[in-house]
Amino acid sequence: MQVFHKIVDLQNKLFDDRKQGKTVGLVPTMGALHEGHASLVRKSVTNNDVTVVSVFVNPTQFNDPKDLNSYPRDINADCKLLESVKADYVFAPSVEKMYPTQDTRIFEFPPVSTVMEGAHRPGHFNGVCQVVSRLFYIVRPDKAYFGEKDWQQIAVVKAMVRSLSLNVEIVECPIVRDTDGLARSSRNALLSPEERETASQIYRALKSSIDYAKAHSLKDTHDYVVETINSSPILNVEYFEIVDGNTLLPVADWNDSDYIVGCITVYCGKMPVRLIDHIKYKY
Repeated sequence: MQVFHKIVDLQNKLFDDRKQGKTVGLVPTMGALHEGHASLVRKSVTNNDVTVVSVFVNPTQFNDPKDLNSYPRDINADCKLLESVKADYVFAPSVEKMYPTQDTRIFEFPPVSTVMEGAHRPGHFNGVCQVVSRLFYIVRPDKAYFGEKDWQQIAVVKAMVRSLSLNVEIVECPIVRDTDGLARSSRNALLSPEERETASQIYRALKSSIDYAKAHSLKDTHDYVVETINSSPILNVEYFEIVDGNTLLPVADWNDSDYIVGCITVYCGKMPVRLIDHIKYKY
């Protein structure tokens, strides 16, 4: 496994690979890697001749400087994990290398980029599109792999790919969960043992709401999830939206769509850690 910090060095290596007819897969990450990321890398390694994993904490997608500063970073541990799952190249650039000049591009794809996370984190998806588009231009992957935990992000990235007419296939990979159901996330490392144990209540509430929904209205199901999670003194629901899985717009009734997803963001702990998850009701 080779580690690249300079764009030109990675591009030269990939140019040689492509001359040999090799296919390239990309797994974009912000580091603090875990089994969820490992599953994406394994998928890429299986599907492509060469797998590139980017490790870059992108400042343009953080609308809270404290959140950026507290985001976990451990490049040595990341490289150890990536080598174990047979990644070929790690791309770990500095901020100065990724953004030699300020990126002033604006990406807006309403409604998928403006609801839920888009509404609660202004500028977040614009930053995501800035960095992902730059990675696509740098790496020119045949396929790029994203985890379904960031379900809305996938919809935004797909909209960007269509808008820019990029020749890359977006591969969605299932959420990896711990044994208690909590979705694997880099932010989990910021939780204390007590907070980590309590955080598992998020998925339990979502999962139990599937059966609850069979005999209750959409609004009652929404309230059930929020009240169940908020009953813990260290959990606080920022939003829970039940939406059409294609448009991401809210639905009022179970019959309004054949594809319905519940998307949630919860703050956990005294120094709150922001956790996201979702559940599919109809698909």
